[in-house]
Formats: sequence, structure tokens, C-alpha cells
Amino acid sequence: MGKLHVLHVLGRLDRGGAETMVMNLYRYIDRGRVSFDFVIHTQDICDYTEEVLRMGGHIYSMEPFCASTALRYRRQWRRFFKKHREYDIVHGHMRSTASLYLKEAKRAGMVTIAHSHNTSSGSGLSALVKTILQYPLRYQADYLFACSKPAGIWLFGKAACQKPRFYILKNGIEPEAFRFERQIRQRVRRELLAEESGAGQRQDALRVFLHVGRLEEQKNHRFLLHVMKEIVKREPDTRLWLCGVGRLEEELRSLAKELEIASQVRFLGMRADVPALMQAADAVIFPSLFEGIPLTLIEAQAAGLPVLMADTITEEVALTDLVRALPLSATPEEWAQEALAMLGEGPGAGNGAEIEARRGAYAKLVGDSGYDVAKNAGALTEFYARAAFLQKMGRHERRFGRSR
Repeated sequence: MGKLHVLHVLGRLDRGGAETMVMNLYRYIDRGRVSFDFVIHTQDICDYTEEVLRMGGHIYSMEPFCASTALRYRRQWRRFFKKHREYDIVHGHMRSTASLYLKEAKRAGMVTIAHSHNTSSGSGLSALVKTILQYPLRYQADYLFACSKPAGIWLFGKAACQKPRFYILKNGIEPEAFRFERQIRQRVRRELLAEESGAGQRQDALRVFLHVGRLEEQKNHRFLLHVMKEIVKREPDTRLWLCGVGRLEEELRSLAKELEIASQVRFLGMRADVPALMQAADAVIFPSLFEGIPLTLIEAQAAGLPVLMADTITEEVALTDLVRALPLSATPEEWAQEALAMLGEGPGAGNGAEIEARRGAYAKLVGDSGYDVAKNAGALTEFYARAAFLQKMGRHERRFGRSR
């Protein structure tokens, strides 16, 4: 069998969870055996656009779906697959309209994969529309992928997840990038804390909480800021770094001022150096309303960071004893107490024992945890090859049966 051509379908190519997972795989996939191209639903230049083009991938833009243009949306996909017969596999990460574009891919004779990265569509009318659109996926797609079992059951139903065509593909990371190095910690803290900490105060003494994620409702930043308010009451020498962009940024900046913690909260925007930020931080707080398997928390554990997360997030993410969970019904005061308790005594990673402890967490994720992206890329390559081969054999057998 020759080189396999795989088309990934996404909303955008920014630094979100699904996009980052695909890009991690793209960096490690055997590009002599498998090519990745992308369809996105925007004309924008996105965070990963340049890297995709540099690695030889193609990016196609589709008109976004809306109810009034549903037929036009489907027709554009039909035209696309009529023109692009080269694809063996269509891997759909954008679930809301996957029942439309995967149906057209199947019509064109391609292997289809529907991939669940979450456990909710949110709330409101748009969420209801998404739920209706994505329901047929459990019957339409040739293969059903999910980042976790809860994410699979949520999108495809329990019965579908018990069938052989259901697979869990864990959100692999590059563990080596998160291996703790004190020099990196010191450099990043100098850069980000120099203005805040004051000339006479040791930057190492400041304790930093980190959150990496889009500034959107799902991530529950309003609650996080109320937690930070309570943390600052108990320990003024703390900081919160928010890494990400989104629609709620201005509202969250205003809330930080209202809570009188604006000087302790730093909005970092979109960053390409998340591994370095994690080495500079002391803990992660993650009170999401819903998640699949958040890549951020896997990365945090690889960096040796204690994690305080909402119990809305599956326990599958807890690969080490660094993770603690609290219900969102707990008060900000309770969250603050637990967050500070995670830090322990003294400055984070300030001595040899603490440094070795953070490096030891990295070692646990290099083994057989299932989150090493190099191993996952190899396994996915074999899956793609097998799926494409079976598809071609199936076509051959059907033709042979009819001719005979």
C-alpha cells in the first residue's frame, strides 16, 4: 500500500485541546507513510497555520455551518470530495457538523472517523442544535474515537462504545518538553515576575498558580478568580497566570479589578512556551464545567505540578498522586484552602529534593501511561493503514461477489 492521505476536519487551527493533540501527532507521525491535510471553518491565519504549511500539509477553508445554509454547507463538501479523491481517511474532530461531512466522505468511498474530545456541548440553543446534529454519528462513522471513555459515551452512547469499532486515543504529549529544569524556571520567573515582585523581594518566594485554556464559559474562569481572591486573603505573595485568549477576556479583567486582585492576576494571552510556563509555576487550578481529557493536566503532571481540578473532570486524567479533585459546589474558600495546602512549605522547587520530585513525575509519564505522543503516533499510523486496507479489501470483495 502506498502513502496514506488523511484529512483532519477542525473548526480552526489554534492552540486548543483537539488542535494541539492533532499537531502533536503530526510532528511525530511517519510522514513517509502518512500525510496530514486539514479542513478548517475559517479564512483566518491560525496559530498552527505556518507550521502545517512548513511540514508540507495543505489547509482548505470551508464556509461555516448555520441552519439557514445547511444545504449549501453540505453541497460544498460534496464538491470538495468530488475534486479531492486522494484522501483515504477523513478524521473528523469537529463533531457538530460531522454527520454532514462524514456522510459525504463515505459517499466518496473514504474511511470515516468521528472523534470525541469533550463531554458536553454547553448550554443554550446552539448546544441543542449541536446535540441533534451529532446524534447520527454513532451510526454513520466507520470508527468512533474518543480521548476518554466518558467522552465516548457522551457522544456515541454506551452501546456504541462497547463495539469493536470504538477506540480510545489518549491525548499524547511530548514528555521531554516538560521535564523540570530549574534554569528554565528561573528564566521565566525573571521575565514575568520582575515588574510585579519589587526590587527587594525574592522572585522564588512568590507562589504562582497557572491556568492554561481558552477564556470561555467552559473553563469557569469567573469561579477561578473568586478562588484567587480567597487565596490572596490568606497568602498575598501569590500570583495567578492565565494563559489563553477568548471572548471573556475583558469581562474577566474587569472582574479581577472588582475583586481587587488585578495586581495578582496576569493575563498572558496566547503563548507558545507552555512547557516553560509550567516549569515556572507552582500549581495548576482547573475548575472546568466539563472536559474530555484536558491535555493541560497531563502536561502539568509531566512538569511535576500539583493539580486542583473540578470533579466534573474524569479521574482518568489522574496519572499521578499530584491530582486532587473538588466539587464545584464547594465554596471558593474551600478551593483556596485546598490550593494552598497543595503547595506545602517553602518555595516551590527550591531545593534538590523538590527538583527531583518534579522530575520523577515526568518519568511516570514516559512509560506505559499511554500519553507519550511518539508511541501514539506509531499506533495511529498502524491503525490508519489497517483501516484503509480493510476498506479496499471490502470494496474488492463486493465487486468480486457481484461479478461472480
